[in-house]
Amino acid sequence: MEAPLHFTSTLEISTNKLWGAHLPVPAPVANTFLAEGAKRVVCKLNDTIEFQCALIPKGEGVYCIMVNKKIREQLGLKEGSIAHVSLHKDESEYGLPMPEELAEVLAQDEAGNRLFHTLPPGKLRTLLYIVGHVKNTEARISRAFTIVEHLKKNGGKIDYKALNVELKKSYEL
Repeated sequence: MEAPLHFTSTLEISTNKLWGAHLPVPAPVANTFLAEGAKRVVCKLNDTIEFQCALIPKGEGVYCIMVNKKIREQLGLKEGSIAHVSLHKDESEYGLPMPEELAEVLAQDEAGNRLFHTLPPGKLRTLLYIVGHVKNTEARISRAFTIVEHLKKNGGKIDYKALNVELKKSYEL
């Protein structure tokens, strides 16, 4: 792993409907990663919380990092707050942690594993997030099974509306 790049940035509230708040990334820092073909980074804020994220184009050559509500609350960040940022290239396989429950389901289901690994990186991260963001182990196992069965039923395609219905049904069981 290369040495991280450090900078300070001011939290801004986003003017679009896709995300709530972001930290602008200085052009020289963003360009360092982009020149290497790296849009996925690991961000550490205020030497406290580390998370995987992407350099998101804001327009006119400006890039930013999304900061979700949970992280903002944990760090007490509000609009205009200064944050100390450390970034290094995300060298992980998926750009998000692989939940062990999903890894186990994939290890036991060869067809599901093959279909899962044919998905583009963004869709993989979406599925990893769906499984991994819940704390309850049983819910993660249920989500993992539901996702793999959905992929097999749909020939490796994701119908997010149908998947959402299937995930809700799996909670009711």
